[in-house]
Amino acid sequence: MSRMGDVLAGFHAAWEFESDSVLIRYERGIRTPKLFQVLGERRVPLAALQEVTLTHGKRGTVILRAEPRPGADPLMEAAAGQLKDGSDPYRLVLPADKETLAEYYADELRAVLTESGPSERYLVPAPEAPRAFKAYDAKASFDGRAVSFRWFWTGASSAKWKAGDQTFAVADLSGVEWRSPEVFEGYLRLVRREVAAPAVQVDQDPGAVVFGLGYGPVHESLPFAAAVLAAVREHSVGPAVPAAAAPRRDPADIAERIRHLGELHQAGLVTDEEFSSKKAELLAEL
Repeated sequence: MSRMGDVLAGFHAAWEFESDSVLIRYERGIRTPKLFQVLGERRVPLAALQEVTLTHGKRGTVILRAEPRPGADPLMEAAAGQLKDGSDPYRLVLPADKETLAEYYADELRAVLTESGPSERYLVPAPEAPRAFKAYDAKASFDGRAVSFRWFWTGASSAKWKAGDQTFAVADLSGVEWRSPEVFEGYLRLVRREVAAPAVQVDQDPGAVVFGLGYGPVHESLPFAAAVLAAVREHSVGPAVPAAAAPRRDPADIAERIRHLGELHQAGLVTDEEFSSKKAELLAEL
């Protein structure tokens, strides 16, 4: 491994190489992705990594990326592959003139990585509680022991109002399902132990909050989901379930949602790619 304390600085972050870990420090500038600003810094044990790659990026850059093992990082488990490249905390973008140096560090890291495959426990620390954020229909808060939803009268459905404000103890949860607010129909849903997945949509489920434009942004809702997921794992005998299978929908509901999606597409609020992707997702739920 490279000398302890060696630092490789890129755009928006710097990696400091230590004997048993990589300390990633993120910048706080206005151009830095907000998720990085919230994370601040992360110490990633070498045991949490399984691969390192170096590729060419856009506009004269190279990209050094460390690949975490499945189950090693609650943030990446909660994200479930939904993060855009620019918000990937394991991705270091460097100017092309640092390619030789980046290749050196990539080789050094590969030489000391000895683990691969799923991890039985989280090895990278989760964002700390307490945490809170505003969804479209509620304020969600987590104090380390329980998750609370306080409904907004301007956004919550009548079903949620009838159910009343909700509090869920970590001991009663088995996982968290997070759908990025950057895609159509983003939400955070709590997966409850010994309770079947509700056969209702998230806007009707008292165990879920719905995102929207400006509500539940990635830099707020994803660290929240990761903190809850880590607490659930800590209180569980077995590994937490990071996501629940979505219930099958009524064909009439699918048709209505596709119609609404088409209206958004015609209005220019949804791109051709987003329209095709979401339509395929909806049809797959039939």
